[in-house]
Amino acid sequence: MDARVDTFITYLVVEKGLSLNTVESYSRDLRKFADFAENLEILDPGRVDSILVISFLLHLKDNGLSSRSTARTLSALRTFFRYLTREQIISADPTVNIESPKMRPHLPSVLSIGEVDALLGKPDVGTGRGLRDRAMLEVLYATGVRVSELVTLKLGNINLDVGYLLAFGKGAKERVVPLGETAQEYLKTYLLASRPVLLRGRTSAHLFLNGRGERLSRQAFWKIVKRYALQAGIRKKLSPHTLRHSFATHLLERGADLRSVQMMLGHADISTTQIYTHVTQERLKNIHHQYHPRA
Repeated sequence: MDARVDTFITYLVVEKGLSLNTVESYSRDLRKFADFAENLEILDPGRVDSILVISFLLHLKDNGLSSRSTARTLSALRTFFRYLTREQIISADPTVNIESPKMRPHLPSVLSIGEVDALLGKPDVGTGRGLRDRAMLEVLYATGVRVSELVTLKLGNINLDVGYLLAFGKGAKERVVPLGETAQEYLKTYLLASRPVLLRGRTSAHLFLNGRGERLSRQAFWKIVKRYALQAGIRKKLSPHTLRHSFATHLLERGADLRSVQMMLGHADISTTQIYTHVTQERLKNIHHQYHPRA
């Protein structure tokens, strides 16, 4: 089982080109399943049947795993066994008739426009690092790119004459995302006044740099964001996607069509984007309840 998982993970990286986070998630879920099967002395994936898969999912549930995480694990198992079937390593897919657990939509946390303004206003643009931080925050909110896409941007990925950037999302898929005027101005200022100082005479193809002139990591950037959120008095729990969620929600609240938002976010399936319609509906209910005299 472990050897088949190793081969499958290599396939995801080399042939499918999935992101590191996705590959790590698949690997973690499949290793847990392999350990579970091994404890029952089932070492050959050809001996796995639907009863074993269901028993594993129930085991996860009994140990407190949420419906959403259980569904993610089942998705990993489906992909794994579909791959083994296609490669003729096993004769039948044991997951084919197993239904995913029903889930309530998980509504992402978003910032209000006032909170976004407060957050973006915290970096001290009189310093090189503060100017870099403001430019990154402006680009993140203006485009809705993933944090992993933001920190891997290169100089050749932005066009400030026309006002767009090229983002490379999951599966190395490329998409064009418009840049707003404010983000463009802060990027221009950063490129002229801050980035050369951070480089310290070196060269780099990466757009956003740390104090050593190297690419800023995703983890370092989110520590920066959380610090500014604390300074801005934002008590909401921030996730790596908070500004991305806010970007999509604010667009839809102002009448943007779902398909355009899907394209800007880089979602392969529009059903993923539809979660933001639930967010806007929930926010409208809250506003109505708060302000209508007969709510």
